[in-house]
Amino acid sequence: MAAFHEQVIEEFRGNGGRVGGVLQGADLLLPTTRGARGGRDHTTPAVYVRDGARLLVFASNGGAPKHPAWYHNLRADPRVTVELGSGGGRVERFAARAVVTEGAERDRLHAAQFLRDPAFAAYQAGTDRLIPVVALHRVDGIDDPARHAAIAAHLVAAHTEPRAELAALRAGLDGPEPRLGERLAGHCLAFCGAPRTHHAGEDGAFDLFQERFPEPTGALDRMRDEHRTVARTVTELEALPASGAAPEVLRAGADRLAAVLEEHFAHEEARLPPVLTGGGPAGPHTGRS
Repeated sequence: MAAFHEQVIEEFRGNGGRVGGVLQGADLLLPTTRGARGGRDHTTPAVYVRDGARLLVFASNGGAPKHPAWYHNLRADPRVTVELGSGGGRVERFAARAVVTEGAERDRLHAAQFLRDPAFAAYQAGTDRLIPVVALHRVDGIDDPARHAAIAAHLVAAHTEPRAELAALRAGLDGPEPRLGERLAGHCLAFCGAPRTHHAGEDGAFDLFQERFPEPTGALDRMRDEHRTVARTVTELEALPASGAAPEVLRAGADRLAAVLEEHFAHEEARLPPVLTGGGPAGPHTGRS
């Protein structure tokens, strides 16, 4: 296996991140971890998938009974160097920090990988261990004030589109009541999955944010709770069109989601950008934003 990995690594680096043979067409990256025992660097090819700003890798080890060595390494030291094909025959190299996903988030990410690649379902079926899902967060430039300011601006800008889409959803429920449930179902099909995807990426980013900026721990804990509240409210709204609920109930469901999301957006915008831009710590906040 070591000889095979060396061949893949050499081909990956010499061919702009592309390889042939049994791995042809696979999305691969090269994570380099620090050995948990000897302290030496180890590079092992891994299949990855993008999830927002983070990269997900799966410690399947081909369904073997033990976790791969790279997983044990990053548990001891989460700092990882990532090599990734960037187009034009180039391989980009950057620093990242590994965060092991847990609980419902891990289960959701692993189930999604089953659908993308059935081989991963076979790997899980072939072992009694729970295959870990690891999120790699790019961290180069983490102490660059300009980068912090850009992240703060992006955080606020990222709320513009969902606000507009939710406004369109609510506007679509105005007017004649016939087929109101169908209109809600159509709008929800286009919108309701977006908060889940957005917040899944944020949950991983919060771990890194909290490590770099410990001051807003209380605010981040509240934001995680808000993510769960938003998810429940979205699920409730998705169920309404098929329930035969009265028009006023359908509209109230959309209004409730708008209120929950807006409170969450306002909380994030009030608490996180000041920390990133040096405007002051974002401490716990218990009142409504």
